[in-house]
Amino acid sequence: MSLSKREFLQVLAAAGACGMALGRHAEADAATAQAGLYDLPPFGNMSLLHMTDCHAQLLPIRFREPSVNLGVGTMRGQLPHLVGEHLLKQAGIRPGTALAHATTFLDFETASRRYGKVGGFAHLATLVKQLKAGRPGALLLDGGDTWQGSATSLWSNAQDMVDACKLLGVDVMTGHWEFTYGMERVKEVIEKDFKGQVDFVAQNVKTTDFGDPVFAPYVIRPINGVPVAIIGQAFPYTPIANPRYLVADWQFGIQDDRMQEMVDEARGKGAQLVVVLSHNGMDVDLKMASRVRGIDVVFGGHTHDGVPVAVPVKNPGGTTLVTNAGSNGKFLGVMDLSVKDGRLVDYRYRLLPVFADQLVPDAAMQALIQRVRAPYEAKLAERLAVSDGTLYRRGNFNGSWDQLVCDALMEVQGAQIAFSPGFRWGTSLLPGEAITRELMMDQLAITYPYATLTEMTGATIKTILEDVADNLFNPDPYYQQGGDMVRVGGLSYAIAPDEKMGSRIQDMRLGGRPIEADRRYKVAGWAPVAEEARQVPGVKPVWELVEAWLKAQPGGRVRPRRLNQPRLIGMAGNPGLAAG
Repeated sequence: MSLSKREFLQVLAAAGACGMALGRHAEADAATAQAGLYDLPPFGNMSLLHMTDCHAQLLPIRFREPSVNLGVGTMRGQLPHLVGEHLLKQAGIRPGTALAHATTFLDFETASRRYGKVGGFAHLATLVKQLKAGRPGALLLDGGDTWQGSATSLWSNAQDMVDACKLLGVDVMTGHWEFTYGMERVKEVIEKDFKGQVDFVAQNVKTTDFGDPVFAPYVIRPINGVPVAIIGQAFPYTPIANPRYLVADWQFGIQDDRMQEMVDEARGKGAQLVVVLSHNGMDVDLKMASRVRGIDVVFGGHTHDGVPVAVPVKNPGGTTLVTNAGSNGKFLGVMDLSVKDGRLVDYRYRLLPVFADQLVPDAAMQALIQRVRAPYEAKLAERLAVSDGTLYRRGNFNGSWDQLVCDALMEVQGAQIAFSPGFRWGTSLLPGEAITRELMMDQLAITYPYATLTEMTGATIKTILEDVADNLFNPDPYYQQGGDMVRVGGLSYAIAPDEKMGSRIQDMRLGGRPIEADRRYKVAGWAPVAEEARQVPGVKPVWELVEAWLKAQPGGRVRPRRLNQPRLIGMAGNPGLAAG
């Protein structure tokens, strides 16, 4: 998205305000550092706080940002498709600062040891309370992907996260992976746990029979006397990216026309500020913002992009600000707004990294976390192996955690090829750290975890890769259905992201020999979306296979993984690709 000079200077000023050169605070005690790093003067007459995609991480974690986030077509070279130095330059962030570490992969191992872990609900709670204390009436918005991503959330049927979000003070929420707990569980939480405290909004979810709204499309909340409408936009492709049977009675979609109706309706009811709490993914949000009139701010999620600026987007009704607040509890977005005479006249946006070592943990949240984890502590803490390399999952292609999973599936099941979904969630681990059962489950904890072993023809393999590539690299964001490229083990291939569907995947090989269209190959995988997969006799959850592989490693150590990255065609100079 191109910025005018005035808009760029405003963005640059906002980025500078959150530059956070940890420097003099790095060795301070947490209370002193907290006062220095997070003492943000308020602005305007209202504030909104935004978290998204925490993926059930109650404790501080490590999380490496991507070195590959390719933009194609008009999205090339635009936020959020900038990595490393390209992102720092565009956002005006000084290299070597805390925010530079938080938003990029640069020097990850050294910087992670220096700055420590990020996130954690006890530390996030402290920051939320501090900011709300200085910003009367501020609301906390949760963009979804909150109840899924950890062993404790899976084992407690998401109750740990539901309780934690209530204590955190979440005011409004939308969803995506929440729906993988099934329709009845989602409705149970909303009708019982959230009633009178948390509004769950989603304008784009209807019943499949009569098209009735499943959730409230929006809520209007007054902030310091100003009516603010918050419209929910759940992940539009939930029944495609995840099992349809889990949401059999509901239909989803982007639904621009209905979004426009909801904006107009909320304005008609007196809303002076209209925001969308979205789980579209940032590219989709940018396009929607260019098409729908009357939205002031989009607080986005799904693609895990830690974007340190609010991107202004022109549309027939004016300008909409689009944000995205990263993942894993690593960031808290802070939007201070000045609304006068019924319209937004100015703003300040900061994306704050949540550095656990620089925040005193909130006692009440710490107690809740200890209580919900207590039944599982011994199981979570069991050491399965030690990693000799950095393990991470984030980026368009294989991360080292993904590679580990693919390698394990092939070896345990005797497969020639392995596919692992292009999931973006999953915590990181530094060399020499233990792979506990908890860290393993951070990569695998879903409600449809079944491991598969299938014979596929070479033609079928190409079709699968082409289909996923189109979901990721279609030049129209509205045809991007979520996730990154399927992770691959055993098979090598080339990919030309700028080509059309059917022509992107090239030069597929196994052991150096070309894949033959009619030949059949043994392919391991997991997380099938088909309902019948869970009924296969002897089917096992993927974590059983990966755990067995980890425990069988010689000397209890996992060698650094050699990433099975595809050969990229036509991507030279793309600023979504790290140099070297």
